[in-house]
Amino acid sequence: MQRLYSTANLAEAHLIKGMLSAAGIETRIFNEHLQGGLGELPFPEVYPEIWLEDERDASRARRIIASYERPAELPSRRCRSCGEDSPGAFEICWCCGVPF
Repeated sequence: MQRLYSTANLAEAHLIKGMLSAAGIETRIFNEHLQGGLGELPFPEVYPEIWLEDERDASRARRIIASYERPAELPSRRCRSCGEDSPGAFEICWCCGVPF
């Protein structure tokens, strides 16, 4: 087994585990139940960790995690109502509030 990733919260650990599982990569989450020790134990020691079952999956798993961490690059959108450009991730125009 090999430690792959550490995160500050359990929800993100399960999200990443699910993404890796969908790709056929088996993992385990360690420190899953240590959040209650926060304050008594140093915070990095209680962070959930994702460990690989098979070390041969490490490079593929790292690519999946890198893709998860990279923000989506969506093209900007031009509003039909006011003509202003908004970032691609926006669902409504930043200027006039009209939905895209």
